[in-house]
Amino acid sequence: MTIDIDELRKLFLFERLTDHQLTKLALSGQMRNYAQDEIIIQQGDPAECFAVLVEGEIQMIQETVTAGTVAMPRSAQPGVYGGATSAYLGARAPERYQHSLRATAPSRMFLLPARKFAHIVAEWFPMAMHLLDGMMSGGRMQREVIDRRQRLTALGTITAGLTHELNNPSAAAVRAVSELRKLIRTSRVQLAQLAEDGIPPERLRALIDMQEQCTAAVGNLPPRSPMEISDAEDDLGEALEELGVDDAWELAPALVNAGFSRVHLEKVHKKVGQEHAGAAVHWLAEAVEISQMLGEVTEATERITSLLASAKQYSQMDRAPFQVCDVHDLLDSTIAIFRGKIPPGITVVTDYDRTLPPIPAYAGELNQVWTNLIHNALDAMDGEGTLTIRTAYDEDEAIIEIGDTGPGVPDAIKDRIFEPFFTTKTVGQGTGLGLDISYRIVAGRHGGELKARSTPGDTWFEVRLPLREASAAASPAA
Repeated sequence: MTIDIDELRKLFLFERLTDHQLTKLALSGQMRNYAQDEIIIQQGDPAECFAVLVEGEIQMIQETVTAGTVAMPRSAQPGVYGGATSAYLGARAPERYQHSLRATAPSRMFLLPARKFAHIVAEWFPMAMHLLDGMMSGGRMQREVIDRRQRLTALGTITAGLTHELNNPSAAAVRAVSELRKLIRTSRVQLAQLAEDGIPPERLRALIDMQEQCTAAVGNLPPRSPMEISDAEDDLGEALEELGVDDAWELAPALVNAGFSRVHLEKVHKKVGQEHAGAAVHWLAEAVEISQMLGEVTEATERITSLLASAKQYSQMDRAPFQVCDVHDLLDSTIAIFRGKIPPGITVVTDYDRTLPPIPAYAGELNQVWTNLIHNALDAMDGEGTLTIRTAYDEDEAIIEIGDTGPGVPDAIKDRIFEPFFTTKTVGQGTGLGLDISYRIVAGRHGGELKARSTPGDTWFEVRLPLREASAAASPAA
C-alpha cells in the first residue's frame, strides 16, 4: 500500500518531522488494514514491529498473573502506538511483546520494523534516546541497589532480633552450668561425709533409690498454687528442724520442688537412721538442685536449637528454591525470628486453618514477604496493639492475612502503597520498596495476589497464593 507522507504528518507522533524524514519513514514501513476484532500484535510473540494507528480504533490488552486479562480503554486517536516501543534499547529491549493490540473497529495501521524504528530514533533523536535510555537503565539500577539495601536492612533487623533471642537461653545455660559445678562439688562432699560416718551399704543403696525418685519427680508434679507451695515449705522446714537438720529452711524449697514432705522425711529417717539423717537430707537436697539445674540447661539448649531451626527454616538453607512447603512453618519461623523485636505492648495472635494443604512456592522469598508485612504492621502500631496472622483457603487458593490495630492507611494514599519508592516514613526510615518487593514476589513469582484493606484500628494485608504450581513460578522475578 502506497504511503502518503502528508497522512503521516497528521499524526501527532510525526507532526514535526521534515519531508525527508517522513519520506524515509514511508519507505521503511508499511500500511496495513485490520478488520474488527483482528489481533494486530500478540503478547508473547517476538517484538518485531512498532505499530501506529492511522485511522480506526484499537485497544491494548495485557495478560497479568494477578488480575488476569487487563484491557485498557479503547482509543481512536490517530497516532497512538504500541508494540516494540523499547526497541531503541537494542539488545536490552524486551525480546517479546509485553502486550497485545486488537482492532475494535476496522482500522489502518502504520507498521515500522523494530530494527528500523531503533535506527531512526538513534539517528534523529540522539539526545532524547540517551535521556530515555539513561532514565530506564538508571531507574532500574537504582531500584536494584535499593532492593538489595532493603534486603540487607531486613536481614540486619532480623539478625539483631535473633541475637537477642539467643542471648537469653545461652546466658541461662551458662548460669546453670556454673551452679552445677558448685552443686556437684558439694554433693561429692556430702557423699564422702556419709561414707566417713560409716553408713552401711544397704542403707546407702536405699538412699540412692530415694534420690532417683526425687529427681524423677522434679518438673512432673501436679500444679500447685504459690500458697500451697509456701505452706509445704513451712511444714517441711519445721519437720527438718525437729529432726535436727542444719540449714533446714534453706533445704526445704528444693525438697518441696521434688514433692518431698513429712512422710518422705520419715522414710529417710527409717532407712538411714538418726545418725545419718542430716547428711542424707543434705545430699538429697543437693541431688534435687542438680536435677533442676540440668533441667534448666536442657530447656535453654532446646530453646537455642529451636531458634536455630527457625532461622534455618526462615533462610531455607540446604533446600531447593522452589518446593512444596507448609505455609504455617514459614510463618512460625518468621515470627520466631522477629520475637526479639516485638515490643512488650504488642500481642501476637495466630489463627491458622490447619486443613490448608502445602503450597508450591519459593519459600525463602515468601519469608521475605512475611518479614516486610510484619515489620510494617509493627511500625504502624508504634509499640502497642495486636498483630494477627491467620490462614485459610478458598477453592484453589491459599489465603494468608496479616493484620494490625494501628491507625490505618489514609484513603488518599491507599492506591499508592504498592508503588516503588512510595513511603510515608521520614527520610532515612524507609525506602518505599518493601510492599513493592512483596507484590513482585507474590504476583510475579507465584502468580498470586497481594491487596490491602484498612480502616482506623483495623488494617489487613491479604496474600493469595495458588495451591498448584503457577506458570509464573518458573520465570525469574521482574
